[in-house]
Amino acid sequence: MIKLCCTGLATLAGVLLIACGDSAQPTRVDAGAAATGGGTGGSGGAPAAGSGGIAQAGKDAPTPYSGGGPAPGNPEGDCSLPQEASAADSSKPTTVVGTGTAASCTGQAFIDAVAAGGVITFDCGSAPATITLDRPAKIVNDTGPEIVIDGGGRVALSGGGKSRILYMNTCDPAQKWTTSHCDNQDHPRLTLQNLTFVDGNSKNEPARLNEHVTNNDGGGAVWVRGGRLKIINSRFFRNVCADTGPDVGGAAVRVFSQYQNQPVYVVGSTFGGSLGFGNRCSNGGAISSIGVSWSIYNSLFSHNRALGNGGNPAQQGTPGGGSGGAIYNDGNTMTLSLCGTVIEQNSVVQHGSAIFFVSNDHSGNIVIDRSTITNNTGGSWYPTYPQISNHDDTPISVSASKIE
Repeated sequence: MIKLCCTGLATLAGVLLIACGDSAQPTRVDAGAAATGGGTGGSGGAPAAGSGGIAQAGKDAPTPYSGGGPAPGNPEGDCSLPQEASAADSSKPTTVVGTGTAASCTGQAFIDAVAAGGVITFDCGSAPATITLDRPAKIVNDTGPEIVIDGGGRVALSGGGKSRILYMNTCDPAQKWTTSHCDNQDHPRLTLQNLTFVDGNSKNEPARLNEHVTNNDGGGAVWVRGGRLKIINSRFFRNVCADTGPDVGGAAVRVFSQYQNQPVYVVGSTFGGSLGFGNRCSNGGAISSIGVSWSIYNSLFSHNRALGNGGNPAQQGTPGGGSGGAIYNDGNTMTLSLCGTVIEQNSVVQHGSAIFFVSNDHSGNIVIDRSTITNNTGGSWYPTYPQISNHDDTPISVSASKIE
């Protein structure tokens, strides 16, 4: 076991108030209702319900939570989890950040721990701690294959309003290529659990696609390409990425190229959750992806904003963006599955006040089970349900849920 220690401590920033647009006309979907269209069903499938005997996330997460704010997850969510969506074992850490005091838990200590890989936990004393980074922590692709970062419910990772917090890219040579097919490999397998990500900012942070550095494309707190990603019992507050742009997204999380199109799991987590804690970006006020499936359980998305305008591609005379108040999914064969999840009080300028879901080859689908989508505002193009923008032939299965 390695112990890393440094000095210094930072605290959470103040509250940013958020204004929302006008409410859309509500439509109620009663339990058991479903809408379907033509095309195929896509990959990933619906979250399993009532199986596996796994503890319900969001109800048994550690407390207290550093820096205040809403607790992780939807407390009313009652969806059980498949085994692969359960929390990782962090009882035998590779690296412990800190030596028992808040002052020993610093940005550099965390950056070094992430570079070393393996299982990372924290020893920052008995009180909740905030670790502020001046640059992103970057995963090195040969330090897994399992990489676990477990905050124990007491650690917040902050970008200080200036920096992205965490970066993983299997196609970035600087982080080591480990296979000949970097866009479709099964590692690293990254689990983020019992953490708060706050005040991440990727506006000045370029991203790498293959060997090329591209313009900023989102991921205010977390940017991932390749391998696998799982988020458990975590919170995302006040993270931001670029305000405008047609294909910029994911104020909290931006994801590409998951192995064999397996889903990103999000379990018992909160994105925003209360006025003053929401995330904001041009698109995807909370999460955004291209060609990626998501399975989201017992989670909460609220008070997030898609700020851009003009859509994708951008309308003439506009900067583009403004879609997906909570969730922005683009690509081909993919599935967005929600179970036990609430999406409310998010807002957009252009499309999809709750969800923007465009399957370019019309092979994707959406599954909504025991979830609530309500009071999301702004935008247009709602062919099947209010607050969800999609092609009119996208299959959408809705059961025991409310959309109004």
